[in-house]
Amino acid sequence: MIFNHILIPTDGSELSLSAVQHGLALAKAVGAKVTAMTVQPPLTDFIVEGVTITVSEGDRAQMRTEFGHRLDAAKKAAAEAGVMLETVQVENREPWRAIVDVAKSKGADLIVMASHGRRGVSALVLGSETQKLLTHSTIPVLVYR
Repeated sequence: MIFNHILIPTDGSELSLSAVQHGLALAKAVGAKVTAMTVQPPLTDFIVEGVTITVSEGDRAQMRTEFGHRLDAAKKAAAEAGVMLETVQVENREPWRAIVDVAKSKGADLIVMASHGRRGVSALVLGSETQKLLTHSTIPVLVYR
């Protein structure tokens, strides 16, 4: 199978950035284009002890900026590797679902993603976005560990 468009989700962690490097190297080797993405949780108004806390548009913009910085390392690595890179930042409470949606909308034919490799109780309590993605994606997923 030849891959033409690789989607690389990143959360900005060191392991995730290693997956970005490997995904970019693969893209360069096969001549694929790359989309790097990050997912942020929606920042919405909330209620604490009966009091509504309103989140300002300024706070929302600041959060988008902070999450957008997760893509800075991917942009730099792509430039250094000579790989064309598009970036996408989305809001979703379920990162795995956002990754599937972006992969489909962008026409990606491979997803390269890191896995922190949690096991046992930690995996049960924290869940695994990678495991959820593997379960629900119809697009091939290459997991970097």
